Amino acid sequence: MSPTEIASSYKLADGAATRTQPAAKTSVRAEERLALVIPTLREADNIGGLLNRVRTVLDPVGIDYEILVVDDDSRDGTEEIVSAIAQKDPRVRLLVRKGERGLSGAVLYGWRQTEAAILGVMDADLQHPPELLPELIAAIFAGNDLAIGSRYTSGGELGAWNPVRKLLSNVAVWATWPIQRAGIRARDPMTGFFFVRRACIDGIAFQHSGFKLLLEILVCGRIRSVAEVPLAFGSRHRGTSKANFNVGWDYAKLLGRLYWERFGL
Repeated sequence: MSPTEIASSYKLADGAATRTQPAAKTSVRAEERLALVIPTLREADNIGGLLNRVRTVLDPVGIDYEILVVDDDSRDGTEEIVSAIAQKDPRVRLLVRKGERGLSGAVLYGWRQTEAAILGVMDADLQHPPELLPELIAAIFAGNDLAIGSRYTSGGELGAWNPVRKLLSNVAVWATWPIQRAGIRARDPMTGFFFVRRACIDGIAFQHSGFKLLLEILVCGRIRSVAEVPLAFGSRHRGTSKANFNVGWDYAKLLGRLYWERFGL
């Protein structure tokens, strides 16, 4: 089955990808290679189970894929766990960054280590369900440049966030609306679960600090079409959140720079 045929099991409505047949029952031999980056920082409790789930979901799809775990020198056992899996499955690769921190930088570093035409990212803490991967891939093969796991599109959920965190998230999303381009605005420009075509971002210098790479791709990338697939945001399985004041400050700096570049403000 071709990439066109996997896309035929989906329909796009109002910017969202809606599954019309179970993607797990399709078998695809894709002409384009896919690379999924999973950034890690002290995720030893989660990474083994996540890699098993991701491979279980992707194998029936029949896509030529690789998984790049980019670890920011966690020293908590993450490296050993991924290395053991990589020895048995060469599609899994471990990349360790020394003396560097930042999710966006880790993602960009991983993307530079692959020649895949379709580039993706997901969190290592199991808040992004691997079972959504076939729907995101189908949205790309349906002709979209960018496919987003969206908490804010119809059917998406924020999960068990407290009211203050939900309010802050909504304000952060609202603040991006003026700088997003008309016609391709995403309802959830803050998500860390997405796929993009390499051709849409090649040669663009992105900010390495912070967590909001998708927003910069939406504003600066050569994106012509976006599909948002409903994402029910899960709870962290184990470990602790990396969100802190520095993350918020990095976002504020990014937002300010994007406003300046767009409007000269």
